[in-house]
Amino acid sequence: MTVPVGLPGRDEGEIAVIGLARSGRAVAKLLRKYGYNVYASDAATTPDVAGCADELRSLGIATQLGGHDLERVARVKLLVISPGVPPAAPPVALARDQGIEVVSEVEVALRFLPDCRIVAVTGTNGKTTTTALIAHILKRLSGDAIEAGNIGTALSEIALAGRTPEWIALEMSSFQLHDTPGLRPLVGVLTNLSPDHLDRYASVEEYYADKARLFSRADSSSRWVVNGDDERVLEMVEGAAGERHAFSLRRTSEAFYDERRDQLMLLGEPLMPRSRFPLLGRHNVGNALAASLAVAVADPSHQTREARLEIAGALETFRALPHRLEVVGEFSGVQWINDSKATNVGSTAVAIEGMERPTVLLLGGRHKGEPYGPLLSVMRRTVKKVIAYGEAAPLIERDLGGGIAMEVRGADFDEVVGAARTAAVSGDAILLSPACSSYDMFANYEERGDRFRSLASAQP
Repeated sequence: MTVPVGLPGRDEGEIAVIGLARSGRAVAKLLRKYGYNVYASDAATTPDVAGCADELRSLGIATQLGGHDLERVARVKLLVISPGVPPAAPPVALARDQGIEVVSEVEVALRFLPDCRIVAVTGTNGKTTTTALIAHILKRLSGDAIEAGNIGTALSEIALAGRTPEWIALEMSSFQLHDTPGLRPLVGVLTNLSPDHLDRYASVEEYYADKARLFSRADSSSRWVVNGDDERVLEMVEGAAGERHAFSLRRTSEAFYDERRDQLMLLGEPLMPRSRFPLLGRHNVGNALAASLAVAVADPSHQTREARLEIAGALETFRALPHRLEVVGEFSGVQWINDSKATNVGSTAVAIEGMERPTVLLLGGRHKGEPYGPLLSVMRRTVKKVIAYGEAAPLIERDLGGGIAMEVRGADFDEVVGAARTAAVSGDAILLSPACSSYDMFANYEERGDRFRSLASAQP
């Protein structure tokens, strides 16, 4: 088997994989498949991680749980990290101090997929839905497209399959971008920018600097699809080589929403009526515009009349992703909406702006470093009451108290949802859009959203 460009020779030494979640597991298997000696470790000892370690051991991969062998790490030729591993983790810090190359799982996978056509998506909010929309449209146009990256499927899983699809829609978090120097997408999409992950970054400037890595390998052939309504986005892309294409909810652009005619517009022509696009919220119209424009500029054949009809048909058949303004049902006249993926203030503000009913808002979890005060201005139109809960509840009460009706609850999520049920009447909506991470009470935002969905349908 040929050694991919950029990877050490198989006889040059060991490669370490730090973090055994989905991406760590996939990249360890990929490297082992191609004959590399791999050491994989994780600080956790949960049943899921233990099961992953057992699988990797069966493939001849050395594994360690509950910590890392730093002496062994100091001798490796390459260190691969999962997105959830912080930069200050001892093996990562050691590798950087020793001059060992540190890369993401995505970077390794890219070296096994040198000829793939990638549409890469990043941004603070909307990137998962936009990535899924791009893949959905491309599947309809070509029948051979897949979504990967931060959306849930590790890019290494695609490389493991041994067949490169015609198109890959690749969601990239700031953490992944930090350690993926080889990313050069055919089309890059930047949805928006607002402060986030300030529990991990020392400043918002550091966070934005990682987002800007999307453009690090820009050249004259690059194509960028950017939010024309976001000044921070426009400043970031200014000066990047290549073509710049904008989408907008406010003004005429290459893709924009014509509110007067209630039409989504693409490249100067009507694409479809807003009423035919099934997702809630004005921000999702922006996601649809970004996805449609990215697909259109990716290939001239996607700009024909027939292709535009297929793009519109794909948008019409798309359904909300789990935990992203997902309407889970209407019970006793109350609409229940699961937006558990909203883990920062900006994404919760977007969710609130999309509400049309009087709303009981569940806000809380583990604080991520942002003030909650900016939510007050968007709450006034529809939010009738906030249920603040979890570790962040005292901070939420401090920032919002006096400005909105509020009830403070603790760490019993069933009790939190019960309080929301009591506060809502027929015609209202109950919105879980926490503006916080889930880690004070749940393993992840999916578990939180699943619990909310289960409680919503369990009528008293």
